[in-house]
Amino acid sequence: MSSSQVETGAGPRPGNGTVVVTGLGATTPLGGDVASTWAALLAGNSGVRALDWAEIEDLPTRFAATIAVEPDQVLPKHRLRRLDRCQAFALIATHEAWRHAGLAYRPTGPGAGEEVDGFEVDPERLGAVVSSGIGGLLTALNGYDAYKKTGWKRTSPFTVPMLMPNGSAGHVGIEFGAKAGVHAMVSACASSSEGIGYAIDMIRSGRADVVIAGGTEATIHPFNLAAFAAMRAMSTRNDEPERASRPYDKNRDGFVMGEGAGTLILESEEHARARGAKIYAIASGAGYSADAHDIVQPDPTGSGAAAAMRRALQNSGLVPEQIAHINAHATSTPQGDVAEIAAIKSTLGPAAAAKVAITGTKSMTGHLLGAAGALESIATVLALHEGVVPATANLEDLDDAVDLDIVRGETRRLPDGPLAALNNSFGFGGHNVAVAFQRAL
Repeated sequence: MSSSQVETGAGPRPGNGTVVVTGLGATTPLGGDVASTWAALLAGNSGVRALDWAEIEDLPTRFAATIAVEPDQVLPKHRLRRLDRCQAFALIATHEAWRHAGLAYRPTGPGAGEEVDGFEVDPERLGAVVSSGIGGLLTALNGYDAYKKTGWKRTSPFTVPMLMPNGSAGHVGIEFGAKAGVHAMVSACASSSEGIGYAIDMIRSGRADVVIAGGTEATIHPFNLAAFAAMRAMSTRNDEPERASRPYDKNRDGFVMGEGAGTLILESEEHARARGAKIYAIASGAGYSADAHDIVQPDPTGSGAAAAMRRALQNSGLVPEQIAHINAHATSTPQGDVAEIAAIKSTLGPAAAAKVAITGTKSMTGHLLGAAGALESIATVLALHEGVVPATANLEDLDDAVDLDIVRGETRRLPDGPLAALNNSFGFGGHNVAVAFQRAL
């Protein structure tokens, strides 16, 4: 089929069940695209920065992992006035992923991106799952401040679509013409991993041939920092913020808030091969569970996280011995990190778990909340594709309870040949999601 041909028809078309990754896009605290972000991860760079805001002078945490490239350097300002910050991130990441996948883009409105040649996807066979844990928080907070000063007549008519948690999914769906279904998972820090799992199911069930799967978050604001500070959830290492996120270290004292977006283009293997697409990995499946333990704290036994990983293996047809790498949730919290280690050992068994190269990339990116799973899935895909695992930064004194192979100090080469990896994401409310990927050979 030529790049100009389009298969039409919206009916289900179950294929061989294999879902592949053909495109990646991101905008993060480490870089404005995937290449710069990946290079920074391999170099061990930090995206965490001090904040010089007067409103937070008395807060115990005065730093965050802010975006490296501001949206106004990518999108026109008149368009940004109709978008929440998280929605702008989502569009930027998706445009990169779309181009990376070699797909055609035809602008449909003022301010849309530039036309891109490539394979024309039938809109009826295109879906989108773009998730956020919180959505347009900045629109809500800043809009209310403006309302108090100027009254309702100066309130933007775009406020409601800008603050909706599904707003990013809606904008992406409209931008790229996704008519097979547009969805937004909201499960705190597990949101975009759950969205990737849902996207895999959309393709497996025959609802779509191609699905845009991603996550986005933009919640770095004095009020949100104060709220997390009140929970004693964030690091207070203000004297060296770039070293504050330190998963598995004895001296870890909480997570570091980040912002950004990540997008993966998923396709049925048949569709990808028919158009001659480059395949970066196989999106093998996902597993889900809930702790039913506490609204914030993870189950200290790690049983819920273990159930999600076990179900991801079952859903993917994998066995523990095939897992060579795990991009861990690893937020740098005292309880969460060790609970995840217990879960990994419980899921894989002592022998298989001991051979897995585990990394915590939040040590460099900070915690992107609802976007974390998408960004870390991109890192997992690249680790398989490039054969190298980024090292966990700032890990100087390994916690005595952590008795598995944490990649630190320098990057780690993965073995050649067939292998698989997991990306773990756990969220407030007890949401647990593990996504499995396999190397494409």
